[in-house]
Amino acid sequence: MVKIGIVGAGNVGATAALYAAQKELGDIALIDVVDGIPQGKGLDMMEAGPVLGYDSAIEGSNDFAALEDAALVVVTAGLARKPGMDRLDLLKKNAEIITSVTENIVKYAPDSQILMVSNPLDVMTYIALKVSGFGRKRVYGQAGVLDCARYRSFVAMELGVSMEDTQAIILGGHGDTMVPIPRYTTVSGIPITELLPREAIDRIVQRTRDGGAEIVNYLKTGSAYYAPAASVVQMVESVLKGKNRVLPASVMLQGEYGLRDVCVGVPVKLGSAGIEEVIELALSDDERAALHASASVYQESLDELGI
Repeated sequence: MVKIGIVGAGNVGATAALYAAQKELGDIALIDVVDGIPQGKGLDMMEAGPVLGYDSAIEGSNDFAALEDAALVVVTAGLARKPGMDRLDLLKKNAEIITSVTENIVKYAPDSQILMVSNPLDVMTYIALKVSGFGRKRVYGQAGVLDCARYRSFVAMELGVSMEDTQAIILGGHGDTMVPIPRYTTVSGIPITELLPREAIDRIVQRTRDGGAEIVNYLKTGSAYYAPAASVVQMVESVLKGKNRVLPASVMLQGEYGLRDVCVGVPVKLGSAGIEEVIELALSDDERAALHASASVYQESLDELGI
């Protein structure tokens, strides 16, 4: 079987490992710096195999050498903000973590692709791209798939239709600056602009922007992981099976949408080589301005880090 590396055995990483095993996408190396956590979770998932019906092996380790020969490495490692830590402190610390993780990926899995999940997503994707030298086809970030999943679920709940019949595209960064495009949001091909009034669409868009915070507010001491992990695995499956799914991903832009040298979410064709194609949509002036405003937020963060 092909090997999938997952760095970070917290809720997102471990749940992604379980989903990937259930789909038998490959054997999994689950890496974490905390002794015992990846080993225990990996063994627990292996013991679920006879019941859930999969034969994927899950190896938990504290040693990055377990990534050797991985075809794709998912990075979920990073810190959450702690009391007394400002945004820039958190940004610098996570930049250090992602730099170290990326150096280990290059050392042990030099032919792999990197799927970034750690936040701030678009900034960490950029750092992994620069540190690895892998090129934009092989380094990309997961955010838009998750944002679209939330958007689609809210549309389905509002209309009382099957979630399977909804499709959406969200551009821009992962967070407050995301750019949902209602005219590209459909139910069985019907734009939601023909199914919902403007005020309902605006309400759904705002709930999508607040999607992560809404769950944090409920959980109090944690954040979402089922939908993020499912979104990771959709991207992993598209790569490892060469499905060429058209999905939103954070990718280094090289002139597309009038942007350059910044990672931000846009629709891509995701296949066996990674980013097979960046798809450039025709945007209105307002949509393009919103995308550029979103990208500028991440450019400012890179400037603060001196990158």
